Amino acid sequence: MSTPQHPDLDTRRRRLLFRANHRGTHENDLLIGGFVSARIGALTEIDLDALEEILELPDVMLADWLTGRAPIPAAVDTPMLRRIRDAASMVQPSPNPLPQGERASFSPSPCGRGPGGGVP
Repeated sequence: MSTPQHPDLDTRRRRLLFRANHRGTHENDLLIGGFVSARIGALTEIDLDALEEILELPDVMLADWLTGRAPIPAAVDTPMLRRIRDAASMVQPSPNPLPQGERASFSPSPCGRGPGGGVP
């Protein structure tokens, strides 16, 4: 099985790429998965070992450390974790697609329930 973006990767790298992009929280999928996707082919075996250790850490804590909401504790502060955090800090939030003061409108759902809908 190969991934379309990285067809030449060995099994270990494909497994790590999958794990990095399927963390369980969308925020970490973007932060960690984006970092790994961009660099997986260039990571050394030592880098891969360090990445595997990071992928064992809890998502909530990783998100706090990577976004700067909490400092990285000395016990888990590694060069790889700092590289991911530094890359995450370079990611700019997407601009608001709606002009200032406008709100999104919702149309009724097909079943007549949900945002903007109701039982007819």
